Amino acid sequence: MLSRAADDLFWVARYVERAENTARLLEVADRMALMPVQAGQTNEWMSVLIAGGVEPLYREKIGTITERETLEFMAFSEDNPSSIRNCFHVARENARAQRHVLTRELWEAMNDTWLGIRDMNLARIEEMGRSTFFDWVKQRSHLVRGAIAGTMIRDDAYHFIRLGTFIERSDSTARILDVKYHLILPDAAPVGGAADYYQWTALLQSVSAHGSYRRMTGDDVKPWKVADLLILRPEMPRSIRFCYDELMRHLNLLSQDYGRRLESVRIAGQMHSRLLYSQIDDIFQTGLHEFLTAVVDRNVLIGRQIARDFLLIVNGDSDDASGESARQG
Repeated sequence: MLSRAADDLFWVARYVERAENTARLLEVADRMALMPVQAGQTNEWMSVLIAGGVEPLYREKIGTITERETLEFMAFSEDNPSSIRNCFHVARENARAQRHVLTRELWEAMNDTWLGIRDMNLARIEEMGRSTFFDWVKQRSHLVRGAIAGTMIRDDAYHFIRLGTFIERSDSTARILDVKYHLILPDAAPVGGAADYYQWTALLQSVSAHGSYRRMTGDDVKPWKVADLLILRPEMPRSIRFCYDELMRHLNLLSQDYGRRLESVRIAGQMHSRLLYSQIDDIFQTGLHEFLTAVVDRNVLIGRQIARDFLLIVNGDSDDASGESARQG
């Protein structure tokens, strides 16, 4: 596959996943904002900006963090490369450039999603209901992924799309977990100790894992069990372990297709081995924040190496046009 086509498909998947993850963050923040903020605790809207990696950009463009300004910035702002609207727009443009590779069902799902959001604004979603908007974003993401799973042949185009999905998802899970553990809790609350039940429930809801947690643990929400579920459990489709299982699978298949051992396989394999053989107690002992930061940093390295191995290279880096630098703020 030409590097330009592979690059476009890789970022189609990343943008669709990022749009959904942003909607999930906003949905939980909207719920939790109804609760009083405890002394020393970061408000939910700040946590959304930090988890999205765009707090410095927000402060530069807007300044004071407020509910409405944050919602507008994360959902529709043209100044935010990672806003839901921008994510769907760039995903659609990349998909349009590769229509000959995509199935009709997948292209129509992408195009209809952009047509549905291009004229939306904050006043419109206040009228329709915020939860209705968040559900719509998630449903459109599910529709795109369903078209990918149900209609695309399993060739290298499919593998590049799946690589984009799981790099973005593992990055989002690591960021959300790190923010919730270290930024929204009261300063006096020890990591891994007693924490507010609703905050941990909100964390699970932000990755659609609340019901799964109940089924798999049969226990009340406990911080270390939440961390175990979202980092190490291979059954959980938004866990970091699950994402790296899939990353390795698709990278190995691409290695076979291209007939050479790829450096991206080695770089991803190092983190995959840690996830395979670590226990949650080990991670807490060495530092949860340090581990999650290592995951985010490794995701950046993997993305860059995939660009070197396969994708279009511009000045030494992937031509993502994505605002990835904003995510690393």
